[in-house]
Amino acid sequence: MSNDLARTIWTELADLDFSLSTVDAAGIPTRSLRTGDGEAVIFLHGTSGHLEAFARNLRSHAERHACHAIDMLGHGYTGKPDHPYEIPRYRDHLLAYMDAVGIDKAHIVGESLGGWVGGRTAIDAPDRIASLQLLCAGGTVANPEVMERIRTSTRRAVQADDVLLTRRRMRLLMADPANATEELVAVRHGIYHRPDFIANIDNLLCLQHLETRLRNILKPSDLARITAPTLIVWGRDNPFGDVPEATAMHNAIPGSELVLFDDCGHWPQHEQPDKYNDLSLRFLAKHPLK
Repeated sequence: MSNDLARTIWTELADLDFSLSTVDAAGIPTRSLRTGDGEAVIFLHGTSGHLEAFARNLRSHAERHACHAIDMLGHGYTGKPDHPYEIPRYRDHLLAYMDAVGIDKAHIVGESLGGWVGGRTAIDAPDRIASLQLLCAGGTVANPEVMERIRTSTRRAVQADDVLLTRRRMRLLMADPANATEELVAVRHGIYHRPDFIANIDNLLCLQHLETRLRNILKPSDLARITAPTLIVWGRDNPFGDVPEATAMHNAIPGSELVLFDDCGHWPQHEQPDKYNDLSLRFLAKHPLK
C-alpha cells in the first residue's frame, strides 16, 4: 500500500486551527472549510466530489495562505437547487461565495470540474482571479466514452446502496487503488445516499450529456482569453483525459506552465500530495496578488 495507514483526513487536519461551517452564498447554503491566513486560495473539487479531496493539501498551504475548500453547487453538503448545474451557475456560485466571505480576489485551485469552473471564472471575471491551477481539468473536450463512464459509474453508485459501487467509482480516479481509502469511500458513500443528492443526480450529471457539454465547453479561443498566471498539472495515467488534452490546454493559455506527474491518475493533489504541495506553493509564491 502506497500510503501510511495513519494518514487519514483527521490526521491531516488535527493540528490545524480550522472552521467547518455553512456560508450563505446568494441563498445557497455552502459547506466551507477555512484555515490559515494570507492571500485567499479556493479549492474546487470534481464532479460528484466534495472538499475532502483536498485534505492532504490544506496544512501546507495554510502556513502561507487563507485556504477555502468548499463543496460546490449541488455537491456534498452544499445546497442543491432543482435546475441543471451548467458551468455559468457554478461560476456564479463561486463568485457569490467570494462575496459572502469578503474575498475580492483569490487564487483558484480547480481539480477536474473545479478546473473547468475556475477557467470559466478567470475568463468572465478576470479581476477576481489572482492565479489559476488546473488539475486534470475538464471542459475542453467532449469524449462520449469518458462521459458515459462518468455518468454510468456515478449513477450506479448513487442509485444502489452498495458501498462496492462507490468504491469502484472512487478507484476510477486513482492510478493506485490504495489512494481511494476506505475513509474517502465512506465519506463519498454517505453523500451519494443523501436524499437531496439522489433527487438531483440528473442536474449534477447534465454536463455528461453531449449537447449540454458542447454549449459549456471551453474552446481554444476561450482559453486564450485567460490572463491569470496558470499552472496545469496532469497525471500521465489520468483515466478521464490523455496527455494531449493537457498539452492543448497549455498551448492555448498564454504563458501557462504544464507539469506531468508519473504514476498518477485524476487526483494529483491527493495521489502525490508532497510533490503537488511543493509545486503549488512555489507557483503561488511567484504570483502574489497585485
